[in-house]
Amino acid sequence: MLRKVENLDIGQLMRVKLSDYDQLIKLRLNLTVVFSAAFGYMMAVGANVNGLALLMLSLGGFFVTSSANAINQILEKDYDKMMKRTANRPLSTGRMEMTEAILIAGLSGVSGLLILWYFLNPLTALLGAISLILYAFVYTPLKRYSPIAVFVGAIPGALPVLIGWIGATGSEGMNYIAFSIFCVQFLWQFPHFWSIGWLGYEDYKKAGFKLLPTAYDGRNINTAIQILIYTMATIFVSFLPFVYGITGILYLVVALMLGLLFVVRSIQLIRKCDNESAKKVMFASLIYLPVLQIVMVLDKIF
Repeated sequence: MLRKVENLDIGQLMRVKLSDYDQLIKLRLNLTVVFSAAFGYMMAVGANVNGLALLMLSLGGFFVTSSANAINQILEKDYDKMMKRTANRPLSTGRMEMTEAILIAGLSGVSGLLILWYFLNPLTALLGAISLILYAFVYTPLKRYSPIAVFVGAIPGALPVLIGWIGATGSEGMNYIAFSIFCVQFLWQFPHFWSIGWLGYEDYKKAGFKLLPTAYDGRNINTAIQILIYTMATIFVSFLPFVYGITGILYLVVALMLGLLFVVRSIQLIRKCDNESAKKVMFASLIYLPVLQIVMVLDKIF
């Protein structure tokens, strides 16, 4: 791989380098985190958007998440080599030096936290720091020891919603509404990541990652039942914004339709316990959360 890179021209090298940075910071995953933070901000302010604050929230969140994702790959470099889905990452192939990755992680983390502190408020930066630490230094190593890692990882996975809310309101804005939208994203992650863990079980097993909730081969009815339980819990909590009066009938109808799709897919997994059904659960989860959040914001504003 290194020999092939050395024979490339400048334009090709630039494309390879940009691709490596893309993989190091997990750009697509990073953008979903920024979306969650922006969602939390919009839910707090409604139509009264401060463009600069939203921009700095997004930029700061992007840098903090970039740092967490880079640290994740730094710590898992040797394990990434064992899995087909991660074997071509820049650190595992040797295309990127460890010192370069550490520098990117450090600069991104510090820059992101300073932006959140200066342009928003100290509590927003503190939540960003907690999210980074939990994901990079607790969830990442814990994956090889216990399935509880998914629970730990769900905390930084849902914190961007609170980071966006607190970025708009400060500590005085923390209330039951903020907690309810945090809970939706927190609970949603269990069926989402367990379906991914089901599909990637053989690959994860090579690296010793324990991502399914039951021992041994977790691709069984016990895991499927837990996926259904957490799916139903997610749907139940998703009705709270309507109950609290911050959204209307449009949101309720969409939440019911999305929830029905999610539950049907989870029940199918219980009946069949196969990869095809797990894939359908994963796709249902990918549709559920962003559509729910977009409609929640639109219904609140309009």
